[in-house]
Amino acid sequence: MTTPRVGAAGAIVLALLATGCGGGSADDRMHVWMYQDTLVVVQDAAVERFNADSDVQAVIDEVPGDTYEDRLRTAMGSSEQPDVFFNWGAGSIAPYAEQGMLTPLDDVFAEDPEFADAYIPSILAAGAIDGTQYGVPLRGTQPVILFYNRAVFEEAGAEPPETWEDLLDLVDLFTEEGVIPFALAGADPWTEQMWLQYLVDRLGGPEVFQRIADGDPEGWRDPVVLEAAEMVRDLVDRGAFGDNYASVSYTEGGASTLLSEGRAAMHLMGSWEYSTHLDQAPEFATEDLGYVAFPPLPGGEGDPANVAGNPTNFFSITADTPYPEEAVAFVKSTDDEEYVRDMIANGEVPVTVGAEELLSESPSPEFATFQYEMVRDAPNFQLSWDQALPPSVASPMTTEIERLFNGQSTPEEFVEALAALQ
Repeated sequence: MTTPRVGAAGAIVLALLATGCGGGSADDRMHVWMYQDTLVVVQDAAVERFNADSDVQAVIDEVPGDTYEDRLRTAMGSSEQPDVFFNWGAGSIAPYAEQGMLTPLDDVFAEDPEFADAYIPSILAAGAIDGTQYGVPLRGTQPVILFYNRAVFEEAGAEPPETWEDLLDLVDLFTEEGVIPFALAGADPWTEQMWLQYLVDRLGGPEVFQRIADGDPEGWRDPVVLEAAEMVRDLVDRGAFGDNYASVSYTEGGASTLLSEGRAAMHLMGSWEYSTHLDQAPEFATEDLGYVAFPPLPGGEGDPANVAGNPTNFFSITADTPYPEEAVAFVKSTDDEEYVRDMIANGEVPVTVGAEELLSESPSPEFATFQYEMVRDAPNFQLSWDQALPPSVASPMTTEIERLFNGQSTPEEFVEALAALQ
């Protein structure tokens, strides 16, 4: 789940490379590219441990989230590729795998059965392309969760929604109270995508989007997609997201701040939202941050236990790295107990087998257990659309989602625009 685009990104990449920050061959260090956010402290600690025992020194290059994918594409097309890089698996790395730019990891797993068995199989599979493994899980699982401000709900005498009707009633209630019902970072359209992912899944089940992910653009014309788009417009027209959501940024913390300061009642966001609040508003995170699953829809065919989001994030290794052995050693450290404990301490829920035994060490054991059980029990875990689809489709798709939310296209025009994408 990311967006923004090129122009400035190309210039930033050039500046990055000019300072020697981008390829292992540039300065005899192994470069590990990370999406810049509050969770990267876990990888920082892993690099410190790795460097203590390695002749080759690793360095973390933090790349701002809103330009990460553009900058990675530019670097991968140059002689200054990272040696190891953060990604979302599936569609996000398929173009690189198809061009032979990634190191296949099947032999690594085959030679170390204990390492192969360390991860929940269904999540590990999200790092494979056409049956070949290219990714190693590096973070916790990241389902999209409906967060809410307990203090705001208590003041309004409200309860979190259990049904879609409950949700619509809350929109009306909080609007009357002068509180934004749902924080929404519309300046980053991937946040709007989360609503459509859940609506389509709850209405029609995972088969609807799977047809699209399998390469059939006519799947966008499924009646479920139009119904979901109409529901989005209804939410917008009801004032569910307030009046200024199009200018609110997630990467700058705007939506999260609305929730923690009580100016918004709820926020549909990935589970990393907990860690964001733990870093930026720790008292709120531990005392007033509530969470529930996205509610079922009346007459919907999708299982209400289904989950959308990112099964996890992955490390992949570039094929031309001058440090293949060191890169493998580094990515294999992600199942070390120290690494797993660091994730839990930072509010993440690991995807390693048996991680539930350590969840009591989480800053919020209840939230960690809620999240772990949500993922464990989900009949289907839908990878974020913009990561499941190739960039040639994902980028214009997020633009069309933004247009739908901003009233620049009707639900019917939205469907037709998506069906035209190849």
